[in-house]
Amino acid sequence: MLVATIIKKSVEQGIPLLFGSTGEILTEKSGNLNLGIPGIMYVGGSAGILGAYLYENAVATPNPLLCVLIPLIASLIGSTLLALIYSFLTITLRANQNVTGLALTTFGVGFGDFFGGSLTKIFGNGGTLSVKLSSDYFKTPLPFAKSLGWFGEIFFSYGFLAYVAIIVALISAFVLKRTRVGLHLRAVGENPATADAAGISVTKYKYLATCIGGAIAGLGGLYFIMDYTGGAWTNGGFGDRGWLAIALVIFALWRPNIGILGSIVFGGLYIAYSYISGLSRSAIAIFNMLPYVVTILILVLTSVRNKKETQPPEHLGLPYFREER
Repeated sequence: MLVATIIKKSVEQGIPLLFGSTGEILTEKSGNLNLGIPGIMYVGGSAGILGAYLYENAVATPNPLLCVLIPLIASLIGSTLLALIYSFLTITLRANQNVTGLALTTFGVGFGDFFGGSLTKIFGNGGTLSVKLSSDYFKTPLPFAKSLGWFGEIFFSYGFLAYVAIIVALISAFVLKRTRVGLHLRAVGENPATADAAGISVTKYKYLATCIGGAIAGLGGLYFIMDYTGGAWTNGGFGDRGWLAIALVIFALWRPNIGILGSIVFGGLYIAYSYISGLSRSAIAIFNMLPYVVTILILVLTSVRNKKETQPPEHLGLPYFREER
């Protein structure tokens, strides 16, 4: 069934964006604008495949559980470390958030290309670095998916990280909207001086939100490498998905639960050209622009309506100086 196949492909394309946007929403709710998300996602993927490769080649019979845990932990450590660097520079040293984020993206992409490219050149078979054994465990769908026909194909034919992405987004939405932690985090992003005066640790919330957000975003890179591409590394293969994840934050109006639907829409727009025959290269480029065009339209509409709930945190991108409180 073509419709079921298109929806399935849209979800697969959208999962990395959902991880990235959820992580960035948590970060931005604290008032930090992290444009380093593309680099963090890149490092999450490269660290994961590096961990999987080293483990697969270190033992004669790899353990299935470790084939999943090692790349997962490696990805979380790599992406969290990069987010920690960003936090130290922008929160402690109060460096410009835009410049720091862009520098982090450049560093993350360079890091991934260097280590991924080096491993491919030294150890790759046929010019490709592959960890198919570990990838197969990440890609394994739910066992009853095929027996449910098109329904199973749409809802149950994905690897476990796809469901993790949705669960994390829903939990994040609940925490931000319904818990005291979420209230404090939103207060820090809206007015850190007032939050500080109320006894909320601005620095702690900013660090935690940025590092946890970075770890979540890194899983988007891991999903792309270990699930979507089948465990094969290609320099530059991640494309512009990191920037699409940032655009999705605006599309979702800073709400992780809306990001679930938005990620599927973006994923569908990203692959729409492949289901239309006879398109020229320029036409394909125009189709690839559609997610950004939609984001711009959403940004214009929300700006015109100017409702508080559709706007970014008031203190987004601005350093907090406690001395000026």
